[in-house]
Amino acid sequence: MSQHRIFSGDRVFLPDSQQPGPATIIIDTQTGKISHLLPNTRFTTQDIRDILSSTIVDGDSSLRFPRGVNASLEDFVDTGEKLVIPGIVDAHVHLNEPGRTEWEGFYTGTRAAISGGTTTLIDMPLNSIPPTTTVDNLLQKKVKAREQSWADIGFWGGVVPGNTGDLKPLVEAGVKGFKCFLIESGVEETETVLAFHAELEEEQPSSLNVQSSGESGPVDPDPRRYSTFLRSRPDSLETGAIKFIARLQGELDAKWSDGRVGEGSSKLRVHIVHLSSAEALGVIRDAKEKGMKISVETCFHYLVLSPPAGSSSLTVSATADSTTTSSKLKSTVIPTSHCTEYKCCPPIRSKENQDRLWEALEEGLIDFVVSDHSPCVGELKKVDEGDVMSAWGGISTLGLGLSLLWTEGWGRYVGGDTSDSKTQKEREGELVKKVVRWLCEGTAKHAGLDSVKGKIQVGFDADFVVWDPESEFTVTKDSIHFKNKLTPYEGLTLKGVVEQTYLRGNLVYDRTNGFSKDPLGKFV
Repeated sequence: MSQHRIFSGDRVFLPDSQQPGPATIIIDTQTGKISHLLPNTRFTTQDIRDILSSTIVDGDSSLRFPRGVNASLEDFVDTGEKLVIPGIVDAHVHLNEPGRTEWEGFYTGTRAAISGGTTTLIDMPLNSIPPTTTVDNLLQKKVKAREQSWADIGFWGGVVPGNTGDLKPLVEAGVKGFKCFLIESGVEETETVLAFHAELEEEQPSSLNVQSSGESGPVDPDPRRYSTFLRSRPDSLETGAIKFIARLQGELDAKWSDGRVGEGSSKLRVHIVHLSSAEALGVIRDAKEKGMKISVETCFHYLVLSPPAGSSSLTVSATADSTTTSSKLKSTVIPTSHCTEYKCCPPIRSKENQDRLWEALEEGLIDFVVSDHSPCVGELKKVDEGDVMSAWGGISTLGLGLSLLWTEGWGRYVGGDTSDSKTQKEREGELVKKVVRWLCEGTAKHAGLDSVKGKIQVGFDADFVVWDPESEFTVTKDSIHFKNKLTPYEGLTLKGVVEQTYLRGNLVYDRTNGFSKDPLGKFV
């Protein structure tokens, strides 16, 4: 086997680039890392033949391998006009193994991930049994994940009452950080404790007569209506929780500045998971402007789905048609009842709220986007009963995120009404840069992997996605690879088709030929 593998294409997105461009990537097959990067250098299959036969076309000295590179024609991949971006890092997923493998598992969850270009997953401490709250529990999870993970995988730890003595050992065992809750987690084995899940429990009248800010009028208590659930989780719950955490963080930062905390310690870094309410953005802005180490994520569903104004139905905004000036998601109106597949916590809010989340994401106030893939069995989703209030709160997304974000982003930034003089190609290139920042670079940094993941750069793992941003596909049960094929995205036509996914230079998914023979994921 040759020591190197060579990829060359016309549209490769490199760090600090404004647009994708021609580049050649050379991978050390022994380490799975990028050994050489040749910007503005494009090899074809004929070039490789000429180099290997020492026949340099027109004496062009640029058509040579860098010193020490050893590759064969079989080790060359021409990505052509397809886009090549870094492998996606999804820093918020629930794979539920061990204990709830009827919901999901490492095998199916990671397989779904790589089909959509996600090469690294960071698994949440719940909803597995046991949760990742002790080193022993972490080791149980690793035993299950070993040899059945198609993507690289890391783990968050959990904070629950009574496990403070386990936190340092968990860090030493490799967890990336800790998740904990200010509200009931939804599962018995993860108790409520002071934490950073962005909702704070608030006493609710039994009639559910709770109004989010700006709302008025009677509340329909019908548990089958989405509006009933939405009003039970007003914006104030998120905003109050984030204010509370920001205040505590500020107090701890003050102690750190005064030297009243342990020697060698540093300011606490706090992260807000799955932000849904734009009402909290002012609190987040204030905290960041004060220099607090606070980061924020939002999710695909908050950026794509929204209940229409003045209606209790839920809609997916837009249509994907490259022949029109706008390319948004195909419109799907969800009835006022039997819409349980759209339930998540915190809830999906208004279209105006969604627009503000997009603005905050573009500004950098929201740092990145994750799936919060949170599946369950159909019975828990109460599909037949249509009871939104008692249904499991979680949306299944793995394998669809890149296309969801690209489709909605294309409609907003590329194909929609624009006042600038840029060409469509220029605007599309700018969107690629944003997508890489939101799905690759930001999430890798958050998980402490930004020295090896999230960029196509020398010394980094050779994880990347080859995809066609112009092609479209319709989400069907056959195209979904997670275990329980229940998702609000079924039936949507999305823009951006993943053709191939590479993990450390190895082809692990091909749209035509399927998955590699064996899972190649490692722990990170």
